[in-house]
Amino acid sequence: MSIDIVFVSVFDLAYTVATLALVSAGLALIFGLMRVINLAHGEFIVLGGYTTIVALRMGCNIWLAMLIVAPIVVGCFGFLVERLVIRHLYGRTVDTMLATWGLSLAISGALSMIFGTTTTGVPNPVGSLSIGQYQVGGYSLFIIAVSTLLLASLYLVLRSMRVGMIVRGAMQSAEVAAALGHSPQRIYMATFVAGSMVSGLAGGVLSPLVGLTPSAGGQFIAKAFITVIAGGASVVAGTVSASALLGTVAKVFELLSSPVVGEMALLICAVILLRVLPQGITSRWFKGAA
Repeated sequence: MSIDIVFVSVFDLAYTVATLALVSAGLALIFGLMRVINLAHGEFIVLGGYTTIVALRMGCNIWLAMLIVAPIVVGCFGFLVERLVIRHLYGRTVDTMLATWGLSLAISGALSMIFGTTTTGVPNPVGSLSIGQYQVGGYSLFIIAVSTLLLASLYLVLRSMRVGMIVRGAMQSAEVAAALGHSPQRIYMATFVAGSMVSGLAGGVLSPLVGLTPSAGGQFIAKAFITVIAGGASVVAGTVSASALLGTVAKVFELLSSPVVGEMALLICAVILLRVLPQGITSRWFKGAA
């Protein structure tokens, strides 16, 4: 095996892991800190993609549309969802799942009415890169960089900054946070909005690579949910460890057989992992990590 093939394989693996982490980060932030299962997470990502498309049609720069406009728009939408729906359902897991599932259907239907059911997307703004005699997608390197910076930023905020410590403290004991002068309701709201913005960022950044349809949210929520549950309670450590493990398994079996077999291997690996570690990877390792 030539050194070029090794580098290409490592590059493809890094891209697979980074994509899985990027798709899962928003759900991990909301579920890991708030224990709210947002079944509309996939539609939030799709909404970020369609926001990017609309911004481009209005003459916005593609980088600005993906990295700024999409997160802000989806974050504002998340604010409305939290104020109108989620805040009435804290502590009621089943009700929250039903409400967000209904929300996902409503978003999908609304997008179908506005944009139709045809597949659309965003032009790829980056050309290919050469690794020896092989060509790889230059935009894949951008995905790896965005995912790495996002997870590093989340870790820094949650682990080292005062606001992150306040959020983590409020999730462990709302009464103590309130006694210290912090409003738990505002903390919950800000956390949900932050998770929504991360989902919007994922949708915007991935829009040049995936064909967007109003019903595309299902392909995102499935992988994100599996990754978050397999990762466990820690937001960043759980997302990174689960993405690395599941992404590696999926990529190896994809190279050995086909993408379909890779998806099946990812699911089987997640089932086995949860059978061995019901509380996720961070229940045994990375305890105390953000």
